Amino acid sequence: MEEHTNFFEVNKDTWNKKVAIHAQSEMYDMEAFKAGKTSLMPFELDALGNVKGKSLLHLQCHFGQDTLSWSRMGARCVGVDLSDEGIKLAQKLNQELGLHAEFICCNVLDTSNYIKDTFDIVYTSYGVIGWLPDLKPWAKMIYERLEPGGFFYIIEFHPILWMFDYVDGKTEMKYHYNQDKVIYEEYEGTYADQSSKMVSKEYGWNHGLSEVVNALIEAGLKIDYLNEYDESPYDVFPYLVKQSNGLYKMKDQLFPMLFEIKATKK
Repeated sequence: MEEHTNFFEVNKDTWNKKVAIHAQSEMYDMEAFKAGKTSLMPFELDALGNVKGKSLLHLQCHFGQDTLSWSRMGARCVGVDLSDEGIKLAQKLNQELGLHAEFICCNVLDTSNYIKDTFDIVYTSYGVIGWLPDLKPWAKMIYERLEPGGFFYIIEFHPILWMFDYVDGKTEMKYHYNQDKVIYEEYEGTYADQSSKMVSKEYGWNHGLSEVVNALIEAGLKIDYLNEYDESPYDVFPYLVKQSNGLYKMKDQLFPMLFEIKATKK
């Protein structure tokens, strides 16, 4: 992982800058969240069900809204994120809301160096695996942090979406479905506030579904299901149309926008 240290440092700096912008954004709707609105979407709520009394590790938690939403539902939560600014805000929100989640700042691949507890549920969602150069150590860490009988759940944007470059409102197919070579992007704004003057500098990697599934299997997990969906809960890609159920679809839908996987540790 040492050869990727510079990439991670650039990404960390970008995410640190995003925190304050995202916390003020309409997308993260902090006022409503503080008033009790959940940040969780129907997919993950349906998949995890009743989490009361369960221990939950949230990987790549940003500034902790999902972690704290699970905490409000009665889970004993720990959130992990690369961004120290994100973790600081998560800790502040946790205190302000009178919740009992814990937050730890570290690279997600190093989680087992910082956390020795095991959990009933390991959870991660929406825009997470693209920041990782190799999913094998990620999957190994997930296996290590699960209790026997516990499960891992991921809801994530479909890898086909990351084959495209989204620049100036145009959508151009540019990257391989399974791209080993790092992808560098530099652009103004963020997904939560495209009018922001902040310059995002980001290194990422594309991982196809077979890579995700096989990494989890190789780590020792049993795949319970893999599902794909045409809808997205977030309006973060060009030309999306809001449906009556509040989710977004493409004008001409030719491929899925999301996938979810549930995997159990025997």
